[in-house]
Amino acid sequence: MKNILFTGAGGYIGSHTAFTFLSNLDSNITVIDNLSSGFIENIEFLKYKFKDRISFIKLDLSNENEMKDLFKNNIFDAVVHFAASLIVEESTIKPLLYYLNNTKNTLALINLCIEFGVNKFIFSSTAAVYGEPKKIPVSEGTQLMPINPYGNSKMMSEIILKDTSKAYKNFNYVALRYFNVAGALSQNEFRNTKYGLGQRSKNATHLIKIACECATNKREVMSIFGDDYNTKDGTCIRDYIHIDDLALAHLSSYEFLQNNKQSEVFNVGYNNGYSVKEIINKVKEISNIDFKVLNASRRSGDPANLVADNSKILSLTSWKPKYNDINYIIKSAYDWEINLGK
Repeated sequence: MKNILFTGAGGYIGSHTAFTFLSNLDSNITVIDNLSSGFIENIEFLKYKFKDRISFIKLDLSNENEMKDLFKNNIFDAVVHFAASLIVEESTIKPLLYYLNNTKNTLALINLCIEFGVNKFIFSSTAAVYGEPKKIPVSEGTQLMPINPYGNSKMMSEIILKDTSKAYKNFNYVALRYFNVAGALSQNEFRNTKYGLGQRSKNATHLIKIACECATNKREVMSIFGDDYNTKDGTCIRDYIHIDDLALAHLSSYEFLQNNKQSEVFNVGYNNGYSVKEIINKVKEISNIDFKVLNASRRSGDPANLVADNSKILSLTSWKPKYNDINYIIKSAYDWEINLGK
């Protein structure tokens, strides 16, 4: 049975992907997470479902000695790397935090993989590497021109991976450029919040999450940040993907690395775009709650339009989206928010 290292799997995307791997692969998972933005409840749920097939170590990637000991004392078949800082607006205020936590720590992790012969690496990247693309939908071949430190930090990590794979022929990676992720685990039991997976947050920034918090009376009001963009209704347009489909993209990427022994970069989205106003109206419709929405000025670092050309991942991997339905995505997010309670 193979052992796979997951970094940052106490978080939203990492925990769902760990669930998907353990549900579909004859494997064990070792999770490291400093829980600065992740949640122990997610780890507890995974342990409840999969018992001793998952182990957890509270560990920061910047702890060089403990990280080296981890690789010395374990044989990993692959690394799936989620651990990162990920708030675009915060990155414009604290850029050094993002370059340290995202780029430097990723470099150190890749270096350990080379030193200890771990030759498969799946990287959590972002559509923010594209900046303000001129052509929509955006393909992987589009020139990378990030407009914020978050996107820059991820782009730099991709460059490190690319150069490393050229220098070390046995080392291969897949970088997944996420578009906007939402929803909750389709297999949730909803007996209580301990036994389920969805988007928990200490300070939500995701549009669907915030709107669902308003619809469940956890927030009194939300804001639209800019209504003067060059889009159909003046608000930003994004490609929203269900969390389970994103998790399945990681599994397909692992299979791709096993079968092809080559590196690739894939967009992960649906090739559908929805504006901020459209999403808010959908949440109001599904929840039947008419919550208060204010207009505010633009946020620093927000591109107007990001929609994925997903033809590459569809053609080169086994990935087949199951939940390409904005109503289903929002309904699962709303049900999860109700389940979380106050």
